[in-house]
Amino acid sequence: MNEISEEPVAQYMRVCAIDIGKAGLVACVRAPHETNPGRRVQEVREYATVTPALLGLADWLRCQQVQLVAMEATSGYWKPVFYLLEAEGFECWLLNARHVKNVPGRPKTDKLDAVWLAKVVERGMCRPSLVQPKALRQLRDVTRYRRSLVREQTREKQRLEKVLEDAQIKLDSVISDLHGVSGRKMLEAMIAGQRDPRLLADLAHGRMRAKLPQLRQALTGHFDDHHAFICAAMLRRIDTLTADITALDARIDELIAPFAAAVDKLDEIPGVGRRSAQELIAEIGVTMTVFPTAAHLVSWAKFAPIDRQSAGRAKTASSGKGNPWLAGTLGEVVAGLARTDTFLSERYRRLARRRGKKRAIVAVGNSVLTIIWHVLSDPDTRYHDLGPGYHESRLNKHRRQRDLVRQLEHLTGQKVTLHPEPDLPTAA
Repeated sequence: MNEISEEPVAQYMRVCAIDIGKAGLVACVRAPHETNPGRRVQEVREYATVTPALLGLADWLRCQQVQLVAMEATSGYWKPVFYLLEAEGFECWLLNARHVKNVPGRPKTDKLDAVWLAKVVERGMCRPSLVQPKALRQLRDVTRYRRSLVREQTREKQRLEKVLEDAQIKLDSVISDLHGVSGRKMLEAMIAGQRDPRLLADLAHGRMRAKLPQLRQALTGHFDDHHAFICAAMLRRIDTLTADITALDARIDELIAPFAAAVDKLDEIPGVGRRSAQELIAEIGVTMTVFPTAAHLVSWAKFAPIDRQSAGRAKTASSGKGNPWLAGTLGEVVAGLARTDTFLSERYRRLARRRGKKRAIVAVGNSVLTIIWHVLSDPDTRYHDLGPGYHESRLNKHRRQRDLVRQLEHLTGQKVTLHPEPDLPTAA
């Protein structure tokens, strides 16, 4: 179907916009009219999302000499279309649906959505979202799946602890790692039919033998065959997940090999271990040219506060919802560095006292992303810790003294006057 319309000057002369569904898509191509300058012609076609139909779509776009293909990020349905057209040599844009939403109150169909999206794209009224290259996409798939399996393994371990609690077995109150060498021997013995607390406690290994009296008390309960059946199934599930996670670790080591130098540089940042560095690279990449400044990276990750102002009054606002996988990794990084004696840990403690732990995590995560951007942007840049006393060294002592006096006066309700310490007599 062809339609001619007179439109403002387009930045992209030949564009295609695709409205994607699970089973089919609607593609709208807009191009200059052949005989009437200043006018545009558009054609809308429907295709299935199977591979032969998508190859037919690529042939049609090639015949139309399309310069740019744009589509909304609709669930995961955009991925096969985007990747196939990208492999066919087209420049593809992935757009945030919130940024290209049609005017409310207008009729809404798949065809009208594709036409609207084409008009938005050809006039340069939108920006593409970040889509990493294939190597990083493969690494990201594996790191995300590994994190999902670790979460599932943690849930399974928590279920096992609840079953033991139901049987009045308080083993996790005495043993820090229920699935360590000692804990695993005791669990397997109980599943095999052993119920004597003394014999079970004697299975303790190494330093755990110093807790034999506590172990005997903790292993005294009513663990029966019913609990043994459930625990056996849970242990099998935990072992399977452990084996899968180990295989994923080996695969990640293979995929991360081209980015080993970046992993080493990120590993120098407090709280960022090698596993966290691999996950960070999988999510943000190693080429920081896509982020002009560190603030762009922080804003993209939704770790920067959003301004909300109306009628001259500022309103509280969250940083928004960004990449949950990146946020999870940064949360673990902040939790790890909070236990160190570094500049970032001191920054976290200062903010946590004043604004709370949740806001402190976001603020320190902002700092970590800023450091990562600078480290990855310049090959010669290395992380240098400023030390935990950095804030105190730059603090105005007179201002600090004044603030402490005011706090003391507020607490006591009395006037506080400072006097210099008298000189102590020196020994003869």
